[in-house]
Amino acid sequence: MENEDVNSKELKEVPDYNKELKKLNKIFKNISKDKKDLVQKLIKSAAFMTVELTKLENYISIHGVSETYQNGENQYGTKTSTEASVYNTMIKNYTSIIKQLCELLPEGLPNTKEGNALMNFATKPKGR
Repeated sequence: MENEDVNSKELKEVPDYNKELKKLNKIFKNISKDKKDLVQKLIKSAAFMTVELTKLENYISIHGVSETYQNGENQYGTKTSTEASVYNTMIKNYTSIIKQLCELLPEGLPNTKEGNALMNFATKPKGR
């Protein structure tokens, strides 16, 4: 996968990240102040992971989930690609973060417009 060095200042300038961040911030705009800091950290992580998971999915769909390796002169074979391993780990973390965000929704919100928006965000992110 091509190396896209992006530091935290540059991340704010990535259009897909900002788009995902805005979606989630809109869903949690009415969250209580005592939960706001925790929610913001989770929102930033979820937005980042959404963008990265989309990139990984695109890479994996083109290159597959395995890669060949060679150790020394005569030892070679195939293994799970680095991108597939990262994807598997990140999707688990993403799912955990979305679950935490769902639990932080105000009482009764899961059946409202905002609750439905979060479920749509989690189950139908861009590129999936």
